Amino acid sequence: MFDRTFASWMSALEARHLTDLTFSEVSRGLRALSSTYVERRNRLALGDALSGAGKRAAFALFYSPLHALLIRRVVCGLPDACRVRGTIVDLGCGTGAAGAAWATSAAEHLEVYGVDRHPWSVEEARWTYRHFDLQGRARMGDVRRAPLPAGSHVLASFVVNELDEGSRQALLNRLLAHRKRGSRILVVEPLAGFVAPWWRVWQRAVQDAGGRVDEWRARLELPEIVRKLDRAAGLDHAEITGRSLWL
Repeated sequence: MFDRTFASWMSALEARHLTDLTFSEVSRGLRALSSTYVERRNRLALGDALSGAGKRAAFALFYSPLHALLIRRVVCGLPDACRVRGTIVDLGCGTGAAGAAWATSAAEHLEVYGVDRHPWSVEEARWTYRHFDLQGRARMGDVRRAPLPAGSHVLASFVVNELDEGSRQALLNRLLAHRKRGSRILVVEPLAGFVAPWWRVWQRAVQDAGGRVDEWRARLELPEIVRKLDRAAGLDHAEITGRSLWL
């Protein structure tokens, strides 16, 4: 079930992204976006995922709510994730939905600092943080080199897989070092193994550092616009899935 703020966010998303586009245009954008993520992931680094208004609207109206619902389920199911305080650094923040989901699920709302390479995403994240009344800011930047202030916690949601192998290893080393300073680290990726063949390396590193690995499957009520887009694009998200690394 949705709380009032989440429902309000969904209504605002529809008003924001369906003003100049029809539902059919957004559903076509979703099919193209889904194809990019599943079949042509090598094109992600070139910015194909957000090329075109239809794809951007589909990402905001479809994948952002799914990510928010999954992250909320994850952080509420992990020990201490809802009890952290301070700032979340959201690497590859996208529309800000994942970071906002963690921040608003905490006992005390957290500050969010989002970093993304795409200017549209940065503006969307700022809008999302304002809507959820969060102390949040977002800027363009490289997730591989984003500042990790002392005491901050790190969220890397559906972004690590978009890095090349060398960059992934460098980021893993940074995150492990940051954890030693007392911070919490949460990495979330799709459940499908073929999407993240590097997962086992990260899993071993996290477990060796005393962290945990989880898989998540949840049948949740979806917002109406998400259900409609799901059907129109020939997708099936009756069950939301993902896997996480938690330090």
